[in-house]
Amino acid sequence: MAEQNNKITSYRDLDVYQRSYNSSLIVCRQIIPKFPKEERYDLTDQLRRSSKAVPRLIAEGYAKKHQRAGFQKYLDDAMAEANETSVGLCHARDLYSNYIDPQLCQKLVDEYDIIGKQLFRLREAWGRFKEPKN
Repeated sequence: MAEQNNKITSYRDLDVYQRSYNSSLIVCRQIIPKFPKEERYDLTDQLRRSSKAVPRLIAEGYAKKHQRAGFQKYLDDAMAEANETSVGLCHARDLYSNYIDPQLCQKLVDEYDIIGKQLFRLREAWGRFKEPKN
């Protein structure tokens, strides 16, 4: 994970990107495969898409970092997807505790809460950021 004072040269340097990417891997590898078949086209699909969307939106938005409003819009969308993932994980925990580990779901819900807060703080900080003049 990126240290506090390291220069950010890529979206991969952002702690929130790393957290969201790693969390999406856990969702896709350890939660989704354990759902019952009747959830294949609903909760499974939604969780897969929303969990993968968070790091993708961060990466895509970072490409527009020179446009304050552009980057912030992608961060807003990433926050929305993180919230959607959190709700999906709560559904998984509460509806399918006989299929999946409810403690792992709760750990991921807590992680997505942190991710949402990090995205909010990054959005606020980016609004105050001014590029140095050459």
